[in-house]
Amino acid sequence: MKVYFKTLGCDKNTWDTDRACGLLKNEGHVIVDDPTQADVLIVNSCGFINDAKEQSIEATFDLAADKRDDQILIMSGCLAQRYAKDLEKSMPEADHLIGVNNYETLPALLNAEEKGRDFTKAAEKEFTEYGSRAVTSTGWTAPIKIAEGCNNVCTYCIIPFIRGKYRSRKPEEIIAEAKDMAAAGVKELLVIAQDVTGYGKDFGRTDMLPELLHELCQIDGIHWIRLMYCYEDEITPGLIKAMVDEPKIVPYIDVPIQHASDKILKAMNRKSTKASIKATVEELRKQVPGIVIRTTLITGFPGETKEEFQELYDFVQEMKFDRLGVFAYSKEEGTAAARMKGQVRQDAKERRRDKIMALQQGISLELNQKYIGRTLEVLVEEVYEDGSYSGRSRYDAPDIDNGVLFTSIKKLQPGEFVHVYIKDAFDYDLSGDALL
Repeated sequence: MKVYFKTLGCDKNTWDTDRACGLLKNEGHVIVDDPTQADVLIVNSCGFINDAKEQSIEATFDLAADKRDDQILIMSGCLAQRYAKDLEKSMPEADHLIGVNNYETLPALLNAEEKGRDFTKAAEKEFTEYGSRAVTSTGWTAPIKIAEGCNNVCTYCIIPFIRGKYRSRKPEEIIAEAKDMAAAGVKELLVIAQDVTGYGKDFGRTDMLPELLHELCQIDGIHWIRLMYCYEDEITPGLIKAMVDEPKIVPYIDVPIQHASDKILKAMNRKSTKASIKATVEELRKQVPGIVIRTTLITGFPGETKEEFQELYDFVQEMKFDRLGVFAYSKEEGTAAARMKGQVRQDAKERRRDKIMALQQGISLELNQKYIGRTLEVLVEEVYEDGSYSGRSRYDAPDIDNGVLFTSIKKLQPGEFVHVYIKDAFDYDLSGDALL
């Protein structure tokens, strides 16, 4: 059968889709890019916050509106896992729901002769390594998930209830997958998990992440390795040393701190404190030359006063994070934070978010200007009709960070690396000319 995937949400969902596609290909199914050519339509949904849930539902309804009678529509992923019983009643447009842990049931489902309703909430289980993975993103950049689930139980987050307890993948399985990715043309690996820095703890080890990174760096064809979703309190000297010792590990780290008020951090059930965050950032900047630190914040968490928001604002101003994103707190049913007193009005949450983003815009421009006159290695991603190009330096993750706009007298292809002389800087982008 011909199968079309619409993937929403984070890199972890992209990885799930890639694995599902690899599984289906091994069973003789064909993955297509055009929903009109498909026998099966699958929406890999996100159920993390309200905006993401609405986007997933809209995507499913959009496909359902144009769906032929002979097509099968499936919702998979986090939303399907989280709201299986509700969706069974409220979304008859979906023929099946597939949870985050039972993609391996897809071949049997698609091969079944009858089109029955099967709304099953998948049980948590160990990783099932089933066949090769297909890359459904650009082809030169791909996430590689090293663990599933989460043990941190932050009070605002529903993920542990959706994806279960933390389960590290075996290092040999990760390495084998990375080698397959390199053989398929992948040049940049995004190392992901709900908590990358927790890797191996469920095996009784605290040093497995640096060891894994050293092994990944030995793989021919992999040019950049990028660390995403790292918890500040678990960034060890061994991890920092690996970043210093291995040139393939780009000087970039994603460390979502969420807040800077100790009272709010405690209410969030975060292990970090304002002092520990500051110390870790300073240590990273001291030990890793030119490191770029990305973080995310939540404004309007229950109980956040004007004074605590100001503390967060002042901390951002002081620390000057290179990359920063802000979410207005989303009240998620089933979480401890949803039951807390002192819920902040939506307009106040959003106003606080916008205020920090306006501050960060100026910080980003200031930091970008330091690149003027420098030459950066850039991964080419888009070719425009006027002959110009856009791409990313090692200091930027795909989709969420800055870009580099540049010209070239030589024709380039997406996926190539080129050195670009930076001539100008903007709030969130750089521009320059390729050096050939």
